Amino acid sequence: MVVERKFVEEGIRRMELEQFLAKEFAKAGYSHCDIQRTPLSTRIIVFATRPGMIIGRGGRNIDIITERIKKEFGIDNPQLDIREVEVPELDPNVVASQIAFSLERGANYIRLANIWMQRIMEAGAVGVQIKISGKLGGEMARTEKFSSGYLKHTGEPAEELVKKGFAVALTKPGVIGVEVKILTRLPKELEISRKLEGGADGGTQDEGDKGDEEGGSSEETE
Repeated sequence: MVVERKFVEEGIRRMELEQFLAKEFAKAGYSHCDIQRTPLSTRIIVFATRPGMIIGRGGRNIDIITERIKKEFGIDNPQLDIREVEVPELDPNVVASQIAFSLERGANYIRLANIWMQRIMEAGAVGVQIKISGKLGGEMARTEKFSSGYLKHTGEPAEELVKKGFAVALTKPGVIGVEVKILTRLPKELEISRKLEGGADGGTQDEGDKGDEEGGSSEETE
């Protein structure tokens, strides 16, 4: 029971730290953090699109944030390691945050979803789904899904290969949630299967095997 309680408390503290970093580094294109514990310190790896904004002149911002983490979260000897998100279009947290940011400034959600789907696919993604939920015009809240390419929704590949991100937009009509799922590489079994099929029929690909989601479609649910 003690172990379970400690596990839950650790999960809550990690979530609170993630929320803290997301708020502090929002303008720096914050994506997520990884936490690695060692006997001597806690290494917090922060991923963002503009790491220079986090580090600050002479590393001053890092010193301030490190001290706040130590005091507010009770983490002994935290060490911040700031890394750049190499391809922002393939990071679902970055994409979701950018869409939410644009929604707060009155951008059209359909246009936003289509623009970002195109950018994501052009960046090399295998498939993408963007789900936007809330008051999208009218009194009733609803959810609209936009998808392109191949995206696995169930099973082990969906858990291991599909990257997920979420952000919230605070608009005048109400809160809008943005969920982004991106698949950057095919499951091995599907990749092998396509190669075999391609060799068998002279390199052509059967249209029926392109995946669960295909080609810039949108779906609306109440």
